[in-house]
Amino acid sequence: MTAWRDIEQAAPEFAARVQALFDAHKHKTMATIRADGSPRISGIEAAFTDGELTFGSMPNSRKGADLARDPRLALHSATVDPVSGEEATWPGEAKIAGRARKDGDAYRVDITEVVHTHLDEKATVLVVEWWTPTHGLRRAERD
Repeated sequence: MTAWRDIEQAAPEFAARVQALFDAHKHKTMATIRADGSPRISGIEAAFTDGELTFGSMPNSRKGADLARDPRLALHSATVDPVSGEEATWPGEAKIAGRARKDGDAYRVDITEVVHTHLDEKATVLVVEWWTPTHGLRRAERD
């Protein structure tokens, strides 16, 4: 299992940027898998607590039922638009994929992938950085 502390230890600067994006806004978006296999998008509050990515769910919620059936999830940070003329200051967006583990009334995430999408310093190239437990931190640029 991969906890948030593992990413912090393996790629501290990357982890700090991703956590800052998630911490910048209270509400995030989570995708789970419905019983029929289609995706479900839900609003969620999540936190980085003691080296773990955690979140709660209301009793008898649909996302809780989804996770009991199939623990796979994707979590997306809040997204803000780049300011016209100031695109180089856009912080980007972050995504985390993994599997939920029920822990009492809360969930902890076993992380399988972390992604930070942003622009380069000149705001001319889209940069995608991603970390996985198998391959560590990687980077791709797209014009």
